[in-house]
Amino acid sequence: MWAIGLVVVALVVIYYTHMIFKWRSPKIEGVLPPGSMGWPLIGETLQFIIPGKSLDLHPFVKKRMQKYGPIFKTSLVGRPIIVSADYEMNKYILQHEGTLVELWYLDSFAKFFNLEGETRVNAIGAVHKYLRSITVNHFGVESLKESLLPKIEDMLHTTLAKWASQGPVDVKQVISVMVFNFTAHKIFGYDAENSKETLSKNYTKILNSFISLPLNIPGTSFHNCMQEREKMLKLLKDTLMERLNDPSKRRGDFLDQAIDDMKTKKFLTVDFIPQLMFGILFASFESMSTTLTLTFKFLTENPRVVEELRAEHEAIVKKREDPNSGLTWEEYRSMTFTQMVVNETLRISNIPPGLFRKALKDFQVKGYTVPAGWTLMLVTPAIQLNPDTFKDPVTFNPWRWKALLHFPSQTLT
Repeated sequence: MWAIGLVVVALVVIYYTHMIFKWRSPKIEGVLPPGSMGWPLIGETLQFIIPGKSLDLHPFVKKRMQKYGPIFKTSLVGRPIIVSADYEMNKYILQHEGTLVELWYLDSFAKFFNLEGETRVNAIGAVHKYLRSITVNHFGVESLKESLLPKIEDMLHTTLAKWASQGPVDVKQVISVMVFNFTAHKIFGYDAENSKETLSKNYTKILNSFISLPLNIPGTSFHNCMQEREKMLKLLKDTLMERLNDPSKRRGDFLDQAIDDMKTKKFLTVDFIPQLMFGILFASFESMSTTLTLTFKFLTENPRVVEELRAEHEAIVKKREDPNSGLTWEEYRSMTFTQMVVNETLRISNIPPGLFRKALKDFQVKGYTVPAGWTLMLVTPAIQLNPDTFKDPVTFNPWRWKALLHFPSQTLT
């Protein structure tokens, strides 16, 4: 019996050793970038999800760039991935979108937003194009100029006054609520003050359990995430059906345009429109709130920046006939230093680690082979945090943008 047991154990060890070897050394025609594939299925996911403690590149990426160079291979949540922080390679890949690569999302993201099968955004290029078009229409420069600017100003005045009466607040949390409520109101008329549902809390629960293995099993974080998602989609679909059944409830917002476009866009169904709204709300909830929170941090740590901002804004108010009148588009456009602060904040506050694409076929780039079916992660923050382009890249310095205003071709200091 002992002999049989030893043979079984030996066979298991040999099998798993062989499987690990195949996983870590995939056979392809050509040369893969250097790197490690980690363990089967898990890969290097555990190292990837550890958050960074600074504004620099994600430690997962930075550590491997130092070891392997700007292009390396890895594996995340069971997917083989080539990571590129190389500007030329990233530019080449983005230029060949649709021929060599397509849009791709982590499996948990794809399942979460139902981007599989016929509704995959990358399977229907028109959907992605439409999404950009309708978003710009309601949140772009023209909308800001014509209607959004005074609404944003009123919202900020009301919110800041409310915070002032509350004592100490959790900046990230209250900003998240503010951004969500404003965006949801613009998209489908959500009234946070009078609604029975506090939808921002639902999104907080979703976000807290979003980055997880896509195992939709009761008790798992991803399952909880999907449950909250279903609640939100039901509410959004109910709002859509209410407008379809009663035109008097229409208000000329994002949802109403989507309803009008159902006549010409076949993919705009009663099931897909709620997913579209959900995705935009999700994107704004985290990215905008994180960026604005970092803005508070930078201003708190840099009183000289606050002084110059105050001087610029006070100069604008002094020129008004009525000091209490609202902000105009011309005044907004004249805020030179304010724009420099915005540029610097956006440069440093790189929210996503990179852009994801999937190889449609084998191709060669920068001396390496990208196998068909592999995922590419283009580390776009590597450009904004490159010390060859920006001196002291993790230092908040709005004045570095002054060079760009006067000498567009000059390297920023």
